[in-house]
Amino acid sequence: MAGAVGAQVTVRARLPGGVNGGAVRVRLAGRADAVLKAVPRAHPGHLDETLRAQRVVEHMRGRGYPTPAWLGVGATATHVWHLMDLVDAAPAPELTPSLLEQLTAIIELQAGGACEPYDHWSYAWRVATGQAPDVADQTLEQSRLRRSLAGLAGYSSEVSALVERLRLVCADVPPPLQAPDMVHADLATPGNVLVRNGAVVAVVDIGNAGSGTRAIDLTTLVWCAFSDPLLDDVRRRLWARNLDLVGWEQAAVLAAAQILHMLEIPVRHRRHDAVPAVVERGHRALDELHALR
Repeated sequence: MAGAVGAQVTVRARLPGGVNGGAVRVRLAGRADAVLKAVPRAHPGHLDETLRAQRVVEHMRGRGYPTPAWLGVGATATHVWHLMDLVDAAPAPELTPSLLEQLTAIIELQAGGACEPYDHWSYAWRVATGQAPDVADQTLEQSRLRRSLAGLAGYSSEVSALVERLRLVCADVPPPLQAPDMVHADLATPGNVLVRNGAVVAVVDIGNAGSGTRAIDLTTLVWCAFSDPLLDDVRRRLWARNLDLVGWEQAAVLAAAQILHMLEIPVRHRRHDAVPAVVERGHRALDELHALR
């Protein structure tokens, strides 16, 4: 790592946040502190995926997108790592109307920003409709996730009924024809949004970023906005923006994919007590979307 960035690297402390992979603050000899993320090497293409994310970061920073610069990327026999600028800010403690409005404006910066052929929109359509993918079209992680999603209907009668409702809503929706925007694909984690004095100063954890429609990230915010009645007005505006961007059918596809992913997480981790709340929120989201048709 020192050879890649041209400075000795010393670990200082673990940083808060980081659901999928811990981040640590490091000192670079003769330079400012930075953030290091190192995760176990999951498959042979893992480093290539991280390099893809680095290219997305560089491209979007050139468009004014508030994500920290990546200083280096590399791998060992067991781990893949990347080093990025340290932002003097804290993870968002909770969602607020102001925070959602700021994130909505940041997502608009993603318009027309697609630069890598990693299409989250087509993937969401395949998840929502149950269509079989072209193997060459998905990463290993996507393949594993789809296999997990395929087993959801067998979890319980309540989950099966929701899955069936989602499939029916999306059954006749054609696949998207283009993927013009940059997609962050992980704005569901509050720790990925860094704030200072109530203002969003950075969006991080961009490792799964790719192309598609920015309505995917807006759909994530819609889902998060069910957490508090104070967010209802913002959520209505998010729904309206999604309909403007992609129309009702594709908005339904994106909502269905979001709901299925949110169901898959507690089922996979056997957090059985969390599943009923996800099912209830999933039906509520569909009810709201149907009311807008």
